[in-house]
Amino acid sequence: MKLTVLLGGTSSERNVSLASGLRMGAALREAGHDVRLLDPATGEIDAATEATLAARGVGAEPPTQEALRALLAADGTPMLATHPLVRDADCVVLALHGGRGEDGTVQALLDLAGVPYTGSGAMATAVALDKDLTKRLLRHAGVPTAEWRMAPIDADAAIAALGLPLIVKPNREGSTVGLSVVKRREDLDAAIALAARYDREVMVEAFVAGRELTVPVLAGRALPVGEIIAAKEIYDYECKYTPGMAREEFPAALDAATTARVQRAAEDGYRALKLRGCARLDFRLAPDGTLACLEANTLPGMTALSLVPQSAAAAGIGFADFCRSLVDDALASR
Repeated sequence: MKLTVLLGGTSSERNVSLASGLRMGAALREAGHDVRLLDPATGEIDAATEATLAARGVGAEPPTQEALRALLAADGTPMLATHPLVRDADCVVLALHGGRGEDGTVQALLDLAGVPYTGSGAMATAVALDKDLTKRLLRHAGVPTAEWRMAPIDADAAIAALGLPLIVKPNREGSTVGLSVVKRREDLDAAIALAARYDREVMVEAFVAGRELTVPVLAGRALPVGEIIAAKEIYDYECKYTPGMAREEFPAALDAATTARVQRAAEDGYRALKLRGCARLDFRLAPDGTLACLEANTLPGMTALSLVPQSAAAAGIGFADFCRSLVDDALASR
């Protein structure tokens, strides 16, 4: 098949997306497909540029806001529907993270072009990126989630409702970019200001102490539950993309009943958000057994350190086979 991988883009998760897309493209080539790489921000990626990007890796910090603004000035996303690499593809493989890749924009353009693509549809993608809307739908479906409020909010009111510590994060952002753990009342305003640099809507959420769990769901069925043991209090950008900063265990060391409960909650959340393809839902498991779904990721990372490939491997699914299953699901869902 003729496949085009969309990667890079103009979000703060650009470097992660490049690493994901390069890896997916290589795996699909190994499976015998004709694969081209297209960055909406810069155009087609040739072999020399691909090799340079692959050697560079993700890095410990996201791109600067200045660098992203420069890319936005030349962003070609609005023309994707007419781009030859999109128009002539049998399927578009989405490796974009954040921004227009996960706010439904790219999916809507591909719908207009009539080209199959991996992952969830435009509406589900847009809703899942919005953490506030996601939590509302999860709660309606009976999937437990941590208490939250949206800024602006008075510090005293936030603490009265949610206690301390607090998690403050952009409402529509990923990879823990702009996220802070607030332990003192006087630090809340600065944390909100930091998050607001990445999104005009900011979420203030109750901190759930406990184990960090993650569950990929592929075509409606949960893959093995993973546990993340980070070197820092929060599994942040540095921990995610720096070797040695976190340990992931797949499958997580949970009893059978707890494993089934977490997987069921992930599948329920997947259905409530009307997701498609592969998505990943993240949870906290408190010492008393309370479970809280934190968010859903409709285009999860596929780097060498990412969680979904590790879960698939624990289920006996090699990375090339996993990528091929995403394409098969996209074609079947057309």
